[in-house]
This record gives sequence, C-alpha cells and structure tokens, in this order.
Amino acid sequence: MFTPEEILQKSITAGVNKLKKTLLAKIILGFIGGAMISIGFLAYVRVTASIPNNLASVKALVGGAVFPIGLIIILLAGGELATGNMMAVGTSIFAKKASLVDYLKNLLVITFFNFVGAVFVAYFFGHVVGLTHVGPFQESVIAVAKAKTSATFLSAFVSGIGCNWLVGIAVWLALGAKDAAGKIMGIWFPIMIFVTVGFQHSIANCFIIPAAIFEDGSTWGLFFQNFVPVYLGNIIGGIIFVAGFYYYSYASKNK
Repeated sequence: MFTPEEILQKSITAGVNKLKKTLLAKIILGFIGGAMISIGFLAYVRVTASIPNNLASVKALVGGAVFPIGLIIILLAGGELATGNMMAVGTSIFAKKASLVDYLKNLLVITFFNFVGAVFVAYFFGHVVGLTHVGPFQESVIAVAKAKTSATFLSAFVSGIGCNWLVGIAVWLALGAKDAAGKIMGIWFPIMIFVTVGFQHSIANCFIIPAAIFEDGSTWGLFFQNFVPVYLGNIIGGIIFVAGFYYYSYASKNK
C-alpha cells in the first residue's frame, strides 16, 4: 500500500484528471458507471430474493457480498460514478486544483448519465429480460424500493452521508493499493459494509426505485423525494468525511 500522504496526492491527481476528460468520455463512462453499479444491485436482488425475511441478517450479508462487483468493475476496468467523484474531485478542490463550479459541472454530467445507465439496466435487464419481473424477484425489488422511499428526509440524508463515507474510503483504498488484488480487497469490504447495514446510495437507488416503478411498485414522485436527500448526504459524505478529513490530516506533510 502507498502511505496516506501518497494516496492523497494520487486522489488529487485523479480528481484533476476526471475534470479534464472530454464530454463524450464523461457521457460514456458515466453511463457505464450507472449500469455497473446497477448490475451489482441486480445481483443483490437475485441472490437475496429467496432468503426468508426471518433471516434478515443473512440476507443483508449475502447481498452485501455480491454488490461490490459493480464498483470493482468501475474502478478497475473504467467508469465514472458520481459518488466516487464527490470524493476524488473533492480532494482537488481542497488542494486548489479545481473550483467548486468545476466540481458541480462535472457532477451534473456524471450524475445524469449514471441515472441513464441505471434506468437502462432496470428497464431492459430487469423488466424486459424479466430478472426483476417475476416471482420473488419482483417482490424483492418492490420491498427494497419501499424501504428506501419510506425514509424521512433527515434519515435519508444522514444515511447518504454514511454510505458515501464508506464508498469514499473504498475509492481511497483502491488508489492506495499497488496491485489488482489489493484494489479488489480495498473496494470490497467498505462497499459490503454499507450495503449490509443499509445505507442509501443515490445512484444505486436510480436502479432499484425505477425497477420498482416498472413493476408498478413505486412512483417517480417517490423517487425524486428520496433522491434529493440521499444525493445531498452522499456529497457531504464524500467531500467532507473523506476528502476534507484526509486532506487536512495529511496535506501538511506534503508541503
């Protein structure tokens, strides 16, 4: 592993490089990011749907174990995810290598195409192929979406902070690992924990709630009611709890 000071510099560089990508690259990689995180959530649905509710802890652990494949693909093969950018580009803001306007413009593009990728998976792979359209899988999607959308604004906001604190740490550890195995391990466990404990991820919710909508189990109104507080919480978790905390802890040693 690289030292925390070295990881910080790698994160700053990664954040700057994300901003330098062409619009076409951001569109394509944003779509991939949304699709891959959704495929991870689709795997969660497929492996947990048949586990009885009285084994809720086992269900959460099993689902949490398969969900991280999405972020692993994004970080190793290529993709852009808004929640990861919230942290990585955040470090470049603290280092004065980027402006808040740059940060928000980048997030807007990546978030929109993450949404497109997530809805693509929800509709075509989930509904059309039938992976979330039949039996216990349909019931599972609707139940998970209902649990997400039933949270209060404050609960969803705080849950979003917890989620992206862990996602940001996963990205941080991936930057710090020196080989593929280390990156996979660094990503896997923080993501598994956020899924297992039930924190809310705005882009993952762009899959699960629309998937429920396509099965007549939710509404777009409930989606946006959930998305806003979770997204705001994700921003705070990424830019403050990871980028800010680690920048002010380790930047002085690099000056």
